[in-house]
Amino acid sequence: MDTKRLILFVVFSFSILMLWDSWQREHKPAPAPATVAQSSENTGVPQADLADPSLPAPTTNAPVDQNFRLQTGQRIAVETDLYKASIDTTGGDLRRLELREHKEDEDQTQNYLLMDDASKPMFYVAQTGFNNKNLPNHHAVYTSEASQYQLAPGANSLEVRLTWKDDSGIEVDKIYTFHRDSYAIDVSYQIRNNGSTELSPTVYYQIVHDNQSHQGSRMMPTFTGAAYYSEADKYKKLSFSDMAKSDLSKTTSDGWIGLVQHYFVSAWLPADGLSRKFYSSKLSDKIFAIGSLSNLGNVAPGKTLDVKARLYAGPQDQNELKSVAPGLDLTVDYGWLTIIASPLFWILSSIQKLVHNWGVAIILLTVLIKLAFYPLSAASYRSMANMRELAPRLQRLKEQYGDDRQKLHQAMMEMYKTEKINPMGGCLPILVQIPVFISLYWVLLGSVEMRHAPFMLWIQDLSAVDPYYVLPILMGATMIIQTKLNPKPADPIQAKVMTIMPIVFSVFFFFFPAGLVLYWLVNNILSIAQQWHINRSTEKAAASKKKGNARR
Repeated sequence: MDTKRLILFVVFSFSILMLWDSWQREHKPAPAPATVAQSSENTGVPQADLADPSLPAPTTNAPVDQNFRLQTGQRIAVETDLYKASIDTTGGDLRRLELREHKEDEDQTQNYLLMDDASKPMFYVAQTGFNNKNLPNHHAVYTSEASQYQLAPGANSLEVRLTWKDDSGIEVDKIYTFHRDSYAIDVSYQIRNNGSTELSPTVYYQIVHDNQSHQGSRMMPTFTGAAYYSEADKYKKLSFSDMAKSDLSKTTSDGWIGLVQHYFVSAWLPADGLSRKFYSSKLSDKIFAIGSLSNLGNVAPGKTLDVKARLYAGPQDQNELKSVAPGLDLTVDYGWLTIIASPLFWILSSIQKLVHNWGVAIILLTVLIKLAFYPLSAASYRSMANMRELAPRLQRLKEQYGDDRQKLHQAMMEMYKTEKINPMGGCLPILVQIPVFISLYWVLLGSVEMRHAPFMLWIQDLSAVDPYYVLPILMGATMIIQTKLNPKPADPIQAKVMTIMPIVFSVFFFFFPAGLVLYWLVNNILSIAQQWHINRSTEKAAASKKKGNARR
């Protein structure tokens, strides 16, 4: 039974890795086939059937995108404290977006590129427009008073206004308002109906993304795909492979749509109280759109209509996400154990505020968790220590009864009863701790705060692999020590497996972020100290018992 408990402990550790891997693989997009030319009917503009069926069906006279090559016009450069952005006069699209407070993984002298229309291989743009023939969609050409905008020192906001007009007298302003110290951008329309006929505008907001980029590595795959939220359905993810199979079409009275990737998210947040239909569409074999479509009522001749929305485009900072929109913080996806992971992150971030070092915070949180589970761990290690003391006697029983399994089992049960040892005593404490360990694993893996966060010495990025593999090697060494402290399996084959297992696990951790390895290393060191102390106490108690029996 001691061998079974040890195997359970190893399987538990390995399960943590496999659970996460299988969860990620479930959401990983299938490889896309080679790109082919689009149908001449696909303009990238959401079609009429996505709108409310009770409304008149709008039409479009937009030009055709072959192989989804966006038309380009003049570029408008925008610079704020957080962004370096590029807006195209064609459609008023947000075509390029750099995050000044975050850096690229490969070259940390460069700003992190969140959006880009270069398609190398990333294609990622934010678009808006109207699904009506007499109003501008994302193919329409706007004009701007300037080609460069910069947030002035001391100013709290920056407005970028684009204007579109047609021959009938209809004027539309598309206005981006950037705010200091905020990743939430106001995007509004002002429709002035100077024509002679009534307008029935249907506005759409969509994010267009490829299915090739930001997929992580083979050892550490990450989810990149669409997401949406409503009070009724809560948070849902939609992979590119799902979008390739069928189009999303869901009507709701609230919520948002977005594009999620590791550490970052962009999301369109239509105005409150506006009915909307969430949709997705396959624009080419490698390009997909996720969007929201809403009817705005009627605009009589001579009247003006203001249409408001927001675009969040930035890191998955939980505090800011919660303040922007309900459910947006769920894009920091901790899986089915969010109820445990969220409090763990709160504790971790609270510690970081005191020590100002995420690596130290990880160590202290690991210590706190170890203290919280100390009684359970002690019960498990005490059971293992007792089994370790019984190992020679159990071996003699096996030699005595040979292949007679029934008599061997009876003799073992009698020995456990006499010694007052529960052979399953080490299992339950381990099982109780599994949800917490998995939750912390996901917290360390998914928190953008770990990205490029230095620890000490050679560890300057807790989200990256240890450049010299010191932490994985040390972790492998601690696993070998733990194996030595555990009861030795009587089966020679099992003993060899347990000897090799630390080496196998170390290889896995060579590809894991330093923050995760640091957590496991500290946890192993604390476990070794606790187990060594309990083993020593058990050995002393056993020795005293033998002396007492000898005196009798």
